[in-house]
Amino acid sequence: MKVLVLGGTWFLGKAVTQEALRRGWEVFAFNRGRSGSALAGVREVHGDRTVEDDLARLAESGTWDAVVDTSASELAPRDVLAGARVLEPVAGRYVYVSTVNAYRGWPDEPLSESSEVLDGPADADIDYGRLPEGWDGPDWYYGRQKAGAERASVAAFGADRVAILRPGVILGPGEYVGRLPWWLRRAEKGGAILAPGDPGKSIQPVDVRDVAAFALDQAMAAGGGAYNVTAPIGRETGRIPQRLPGRDRRLRPSGLGAGRAADRAGGPAVDGAPLWRTHAGVWRIESGNAQAAGLVCRPLAETVADTWQWLRQGGLPVEHPRWAEHGISSEKEAKALAQLGG
Repeated sequence: MKVLVLGGTWFLGKAVTQEALRRGWEVFAFNRGRSGSALAGVREVHGDRTVEDDLARLAESGTWDAVVDTSASELAPRDVLAGARVLEPVAGRYVYVSTVNAYRGWPDEPLSESSEVLDGPADADIDYGRLPEGWDGPDWYYGRQKAGAERASVAAFGADRVAILRPGVILGPGEYVGRLPWWLRRAEKGGAILAPGDPGKSIQPVDVRDVAAFALDQAMAAGGGAYNVTAPIGRETGRIPQRLPGRDRRLRPSGLGAGRAADRAGGPAVDGAPLWRTHAGVWRIESGNAQAAGLVCRPLAETVADTWQWLRQGGLPVEHPRWAEHGISSEKEAKALAQLGG
C-alpha cells in the first residue's frame, strides 16, 4: 500500500505516518518543512498547498493508492479543491479529516451522520483579515470552512472515492491544543483542584492513534461516506481528573457548569477547565457507523497514561496559539474554590 499524507509531521499527520509505517506501507509526506522532521523511512516532499507549482511538483513525484489529508485546517475550500484536483489523476482514494464543527447543530444538538452540514461552498475563498459575507464568528467560520473543504474533496474525487472523517476532541501523545496536557500539569502541582460539577457526565474524546488507524483503514476501503469519529456515548465520563498523576491532589467538584464556576471566580476563566463542556450536544455524537466500519477507541485511561509518559520523557508539542485558550488561572481557580469552601 502506498499512501501520501498531507501534513505528515504534526500530531494527527504524524500519527497517521507512524501507523502507516507500522503496517509496512510506503509513505510519502507533503508539508512545508516547518513543524518537525520526517520519520525515518518517509519520503518527504516540501511545498505549500496554496502554490500551484508546488502542487504540480507533488503530483509529478509519484502515484498513490490513497491520500490522507490532515492539514487543511487553515486552507480555504478552494485551495483544498485545487490540490485535490491535481492529485485526483495520481491517487486512488482521498481521506479527508474534517470535524464535527461542520454540522449546523454543533455544539447545541446531538449529532449523527444524518445531521445537516453547514453550507460552506467548495470554491470559497477566505480572506483571513476579513470574513466573507454571512460568515459571522470564529466557530461558525471554522465549521463552514471545513464543510466547504469536505465538498471540495468530493467535487475533485467523486463521492465513491472519498471518506470524510469528523472527529470531535482528539487527545493523545503530541497534542498541540493543550487540553489534556493542561490537566496533567495542573494535577502534577497538587493541592485542591476545581473539578467538573458532574463527573459522571459522558464525554467522548478520541485518541489520536485511533483516528490515525481508522483513517488508514478507510484509505483501503471501497466506496465513500462520512463518519463521526468519537468514543462511544456513555463509555467515558468527566472523572478524568481522578486518573491524573500527583500525590497531593484533592478534587473539589464545583456543582456548577463551567460558565457559572468561572463567573463565581470573578469572570470567564477561559471557559473553564479543558474538556469541561456544558452545551447540550457537545458530548452526544453518534459514532456507531465508524465503529461498525472498524473504529476501535482505546480507554481514556490509556490515553491519559501515555500522554503523561510522553510529557515526562520531555515531549513538547509544536507551538500553537490554541494552547493559550485552555485552562483556569491559579488565581481564578483559588477564588472559585474559596467560594465553594474548598
